Amino acid sequence: MGLLQFIKSIEPDKKKSPVLHTAYDAFFTFAYAPNTVTSGGVHMRDGMDLKRLMVHVVLAMQLCYIFGTYNIGHQHFVAQGQYLGFMDGFNLKLAHGLILMLPIFLVSHIVGLGIEFLWAAKKGHAVEEGFLVSGALIPLIMPPDIPLWILSLAVAFAVIIGKEAFGGTGMNIWNIALLARVFIFFAYPTTISGDLAWVSGYEKLVPGSAVDYGWWHTGFFNSLFSWFDWPMFKETATVVNGYSGATPLTLAYQGGWEQVTAKYSESQMLWGAIPGSIGETNKIFIVLGALFLIITKVASFRIMLSMVLGAIGGTLILNVWGATPFMEVTWYQHFLMGSFLFAMAFMATDPVTASSTNTGKWIYGASIGFIGIIVRVINPAYPEGWMLAILFVNTFAPLIDHYVLEANIKKRLQSA
Repeated sequence: MGLLQFIKSIEPDKKKSPVLHTAYDAFFTFAYAPNTVTSGGVHMRDGMDLKRLMVHVVLAMQLCYIFGTYNIGHQHFVAQGQYLGFMDGFNLKLAHGLILMLPIFLVSHIVGLGIEFLWAAKKGHAVEEGFLVSGALIPLIMPPDIPLWILSLAVAFAVIIGKEAFGGTGMNIWNIALLARVFIFFAYPTTISGDLAWVSGYEKLVPGSAVDYGWWHTGFFNSLFSWFDWPMFKETATVVNGYSGATPLTLAYQGGWEQVTAKYSESQMLWGAIPGSIGETNKIFIVLGALFLIITKVASFRIMLSMVLGAIGGTLILNVWGATPFMEVTWYQHFLMGSFLFAMAFMATDPVTASSTNTGKWIYGASIGFIGIIVRVINPAYPEGWMLAILFVNTFAPLIDHYVLEANIKKRLQSA
């Protein structure tokens, strides 16, 4: 008996065990592409179904995952004044990053997919594929020390209110991953803002504060490292004098680009050895992921390019205004800070919540870029703008497409 026949032979009964059948169907359709196509007439056959489309997006994020996991550990030890070279203390930084990243990843998927499975079983249809991308995006836009119970609430809110309430995959108005983040931002703001949020492993980020290690650090990994005579986690470690976990955006808001470069070099910001959300810091890997999505035609280059142009336009206007040092920061410098490139590559290009028409995509992307840079620079309570800008323009994406289509119809009627 072949593998395919064996898998088919263990299929649970749909009526007797709806939840098990839903789980089985999700695995089966993920592992095997359908071998049927539209019959009759002219049609196209394409091996790229929705699950495989989503897998391409997840693959594009993998470099961000690898780097982000390691950078969690790097920022933790920089706060101690130890292993300041990026590759110094490699085993400790990677272990600390895994200890924090894996629970965030697992909780995001267990809660989100759990709701998807229950919803699908209740409605009697197959599991929808949309959460494959949302579940992978959510950990990358979180701070490393996010309490897991808050993360669970945020994911549940985003999936139930933002997705299932609108009819499931393909029907949601707003980006699901950003809904999870915006829920935390407004419901539990101290867990996702401020200097402490971006540096893990400390209850307070002041000189002399002790590390907050658990059994995985001092028990499991220290036992493992002792076998190889590698450096181990020290429970006596504390935050070094003079350390600040301020992000480049915070520094830019306080004193412009000069204050940013007094702490971080452009190379550090480009390669991502700075505090920030887990997946947003390494600009090189984000751009590589964006190029992968463009080459595979999974994401729209129109949205990405127009978002860049919109952000440049907004920055130039602020440069002319120049009322604060932050307004004088150039567009190139803005791209090195914060999550602009990550939002451009993985958030704004969501095909469900973005505009569908080609002209609409230019308007949609440019609107996000322009509004986001205005929110970033002018809003004193939130020195970042892409989450709010994308969700705001998501709301108007259908309206943008409506007017684009109406204009095309009118133009054709006039030329008829």
